[in-house]
Amino acid sequence: MDEIKKLAEMLRQSKDTLVLTGAGISTESGIPDFRSPGTGLWTRMDPMELLSRPALERDPVGFWRRVEPMFRQMAEARPNEGHYALARLEKAGLIRGVVTQNIDSLHQKAGANVVLEVHGHLRSVYCPGCGAEEDMPAFLDRVAAGESLQCRCGQIFRPHVVLFGDQLPECFNTAWRWARVCDLLVVVGSSLEVAPVCWLVPEAKRVAIINMGSTQCDYLAEVVIRGRAGEILPALAAAAGE
Repeated sequence: MDEIKKLAEMLRQSKDTLVLTGAGISTESGIPDFRSPGTGLWTRMDPMELLSRPALERDPVGFWRRVEPMFRQMAEARPNEGHYALARLEKAGLIRGVVTQNIDSLHQKAGANVVLEVHGHLRSVYCPGCGAEEDMPAFLDRVAAGESLQCRCGQIFRPHVVLFGDQLPECFNTAWRWARVCDLLVVVGSSLEVAPVCWLVPEAKRVAIINMGSTQCDYLAEVVIRGRAGEILPALAAAAGE
C-alpha cells in the first residue's frame, strides 16, 4: 500500500515521533470500542451514569458491581499485533513513545516502555483517603464475591481511572509538551472526539492517522490509512525496517 510506504518514510525521516492511541487499537484484543454503531460501549450505556465520579460517590457498591465485568474483560485482555508492532518501533528508536487513551495496559504487556496513560489504568485501585493500593484483579474478585469494598481507613477504593468529572493526570501535561515539539504524530485507533486529548493533534508539525473510520482531524493529516491497527501497524513496522 502506497500510504504505508509513505508513512514508513516519514517515520525514518522524523527525529521525534509520538504515537497517540485510542480504543480502536484494542478491539482486536476483544475489547469493544466506545462509538462503533451497535457494538460501541456508549451505544449500550450512558457513560455519565456508569463511569463518572458522581456515580461512584453516590452509589459506590452499585458502581463497582456495574463496572466489574467490563474492567475484568479489559484487565485480562492480551495484546494484539498492533501493540507488538508499536513496541518494536519504540525499541528501534523510531518512536519516542505512546500517549494512550486506553486503560487496558496492553502497550506495556506488549513490551512498550514509554507509555503516557492520560486516562489512567486498571492495574490497581487506591483509597482516596489514605492512599493505600490493591491489585485490580484481587479487588474485582472481592466485588464479585460481594465482600467489603472499604479500605482499613473506612473509605471506598476507587480505580486508577480518569472518570467523568476527574482531572487528567500530570502525564497529560507531558503529552502536551511532547506533541508540541515532535516532528510527527501518528494517531492510531481514535475517533479524536474526546477532549482535551484530541487537542494534541493540531499541535504537531506533521500528522498521520490510522483508523477504521473518519476523524475530525483527517484534514490535518498528510497520510490517512483506513484499516485495522493489527494489520496496518505490523506492515508499517516491516516497511520501516522492523
